[in-house]
Amino acid sequence: MKGSILLHIAKESIKDSLYYTNNLDIEKIAKENPWLKDDGATFVTLMLNGKLRGCIGSLIAQRALLDDLIYNANMAAFRDPRFPKLTREEFKNLHVEVSLLSEPKELEYADIEDLHKKITPNIHGVIISHHGRQATFLPQVWEELPSFESFFAHLLSKAGLPKETLLEHPTIYTYTVEKFS
Repeated sequence: MKGSILLHIAKESIKDSLYYTNNLDIEKIAKENPWLKDDGATFVTLMLNGKLRGCIGSLIAQRALLDDLIYNANMAAFRDPRFPKLTREEFKNLHVEVSLLSEPKELEYADIEDLHKKITPNIHGVIISHHGRQATFLPQVWEELPSFESFFAHLLSKAGLPKETLLEHPTIYTYTVEKFS
């Protein structure tokens, strides 16, 4: 139930933007689902033919879940800097995934070996922060990068950090997600 509501909102908000319509009755949805008024952090991932087509989200809950979801759905479709704006043709075959994030928690670790022990693949989303640079991977990324080494190598690259950064003990946060697709 919860997942179908979130997916409906994400997809319909993108559709409304694409077709210049206003079919998503936000007030009615919020009234029928008061939990959507609570603060929440979401990521919206768009897939087209099994390939990433957009992914934008919030790491920290700072606004109503409903507002965060609509904003991130539209950002993923039309403002992800890695892709051109989504087209009507692409929308027809678009697969939408919504992830609700838990609050990120700073992970205390002694060294790389300890970090490796404390990270649980497919469960933990990871945020790395170092010298003003930051990046995250959702837990779903472990499916594509299943080893600790490849996961962190790509995460460091995404943050624009050299691969040796783990030796400098960067700040690491973990979170979990509730995923709907």
